[in-house]
This record gives sequence, C-alpha cells and structure tokens, in this order.
Amino acid sequence: MIVGTVTETKTEEYRVALTPQGVADIVGAGHTVLVETGAGAGSNFADAEYRAAGAEIAPDPAAVFERAELLCEVKEPQPSEYALLREGQMLFTYLHLAAEEEVTDALLASGCTAIGYETVERDDGFLPLLAPMSEVAGRMAVEMAAQFLKKPGPGSGQLLGGLPGVPPAHVVIVGSGTVGKNACRAAVGAGARVTVLSINEDQLRGLEELYMGRIETALSSRQTVAHAVAQADVLVGAVLAPARRAPVVVTREMVRSMHDGAVIVDVAVDQGGCVETTRPTDHRNPVYVEEGVVHYAVPNMPGSVPRTSSRALTGLTLPYILEVAGRGFEAAVQCDRPLRRAVNTYRGWLTHSDVAASLGREHTPLDDLLGAG
Repeated sequence: MIVGTVTETKTEEYRVALTPQGVADIVGAGHTVLVETGAGAGSNFADAEYRAAGAEIAPDPAAVFERAELLCEVKEPQPSEYALLREGQMLFTYLHLAAEEEVTDALLASGCTAIGYETVERDDGFLPLLAPMSEVAGRMAVEMAAQFLKKPGPGSGQLLGGLPGVPPAHVVIVGSGTVGKNACRAAVGAGARVTVLSINEDQLRGLEELYMGRIETALSSRQTVAHAVAQADVLVGAVLAPARRAPVVVTREMVRSMHDGAVIVDVAVDQGGCVETTRPTDHRNPVYVEEGVVHYAVPNMPGSVPRTSSRALTGLTLPYILEVAGRGFEAAVQCDRPLRRAVNTYRGWLTHSDVAASLGREHTPLDDLLGAG
C-alpha cells in the first residue's frame, strides 16, 4: 500500500504524523511511503532522515494526496486540503468532528474513508490514540496557566506555588480522566493548591490515594462546580465526552464569579469546550479576556511540543497503520473492533453514531455498508 503524510496546515501546528522511525517500519513491512518535503521540519526531522528511512520525498501536498491510498495526518483537514481528498482514499488523523460540521461536510463530499485517532476505542472504553496527546495537554495546561497568571499581561500576577508566608494559587480541575490526572500531577508538582472535581468516584479515589491529602476532591454537581470555580485562580477544563461535543459544565455566570486576572485553560475546546465562554484560539494569539478572566483555548496544544508529541503519536498509531496497510481497510476493520469504532465516514456515509448525534444527523452503521458492499 502507498502511505503518505504531508506538512500540517493548521495554524502553528508543528507536529508530523510519521517520524522517520515510523517510516522505516512501514517501508520494512513492504509498503511505499510518501513524505512531503519539509513535513517533519517543525518537529526537527529533516528530509534526509526520511530518505534514509526509505521514504520518497514529494514536492508538494498535491503529489502526496494524488498517490497515497492511506493518508496520515495530525489534525483535521483544512480548507486548502478539501479538494485534494478523493473517493476511496483513507484518511487517518485527529478529526473531532462533533465540533467541526464544515469538515464533516467536506469529508462526506469527497467520498474518502476518515478514521479518527480520537475514536479508536478499546472494549474497556480506553482511547489509546487520544491518551498521549491528552497527557501532553494536561501537563501543558498548568504550564500555560502559570505563564498567563504572570505580568505583563492581564493575569493576576501570582506565582503558582506561592512562597513561605504567601499562599499558593488555587488550581481547580474539572474532570479526572487522562487530561485531569496529568494536570493534577503538574499542579501538585508546582506546589499549587489543587481541587479536582469529577463524576467518576473511582478516579477521584485513585487520585486521593496517590496524593495522600495533598489535593482536595469532590463529586461534580452544579453546586460543587460553582463553589470551586468561584475560589479558583486557575480553572482547567478537562471534561471528555468521546466523539461527542463536550458538555458545558462551567457557565458564564460561574466565570463571572472568578476574580479578575484568573486563568481558564479549556482543554476540551477541540470538542467545543466545557466552559460557556470558551472560543477557539491559536498559538499565535492564545488568550483573550472575557468577564475579566484570561481564557486559553488552543485546540492543538500539543503542537507546541511537536518533537515529543510526534514521537508519542507515531509510536501508537503505527500498529494500526501497519494493520490497514497490510490487510486492507475492510479486512482490518472486520478483525479489529477498536479500529472499526474509529471510522467516522465511509465513501460518503456518516458512520459514527456519536458524531452524528452531536451534529444532529443520521448515521449509517459501517457494518451495514460493508455487508451491502
């Protein structure tokens, strides 16, 4: 099979879907790999490294799209790429279609088969390809909060960990999944006062046992969230609804109760955001102030640490890439249930039920389409 990757075109996105090591493994399995020239530059992987790994270097994205049967990217297709997608081509990337109606329409119109990293789901509910980027985003959330609490800028001018005689900043984390756990780890490590709210009692118990009295936890309800948010110097939105638009759990009224110069980092922004006042930003202009509160809402946070992120991503996507390339799409999804669950669109059909529900559309089960074909 011909596998390809291109330079990411989302604003300030420096990750690459395939590292040279990943390319070497794919080529070693007997496949052809096309890499757009400069695709790895943002992650400090040179074209020479890709050539040494056995890749063919293509002059532009069109050359890759034209030949690649399986196209691997990091983020959802951008408008400049819509017309390059074609019927029968497979696209493997982070899609987050629940908050991307325009992208959904483009994928359906192209007739391509779109597989979302974030919707590869094991039988136990774990999302193996979302986890590494969630780990990065959770840790970065606290770093970004610490940066934007400082002056100059609209932050309140606090040091996250405080000083002897001066209390630390209060970090409130809403959500206890992979993002929340990693944000908690980073905030505790920075010396902040930490409160974690979640609907998952088992995850809260695990955090309590891990940090032995160094954090506070509470089961989420409107009242407990409102109370915690009003006291927060930093709020991390870490709510995940797999393949669905994130529920809004922090209202504008709650944001208004925060003090001026407090910071919100809404990691759920790529699924629409879990804070009512959230709107997407980018790495060039990452923050805005609303209700007196600094909002950081960059959908591709891990893109700012691309070398780490690209290595982690390729390491986990590679087995799925090799499976699809080796078996072909239909055979691969028939024998791999997590991969089958990840198919969002197939030849012009919307096949993911949760994505369809978020967009208010009908879906057609993939099994029905493969059975009919």
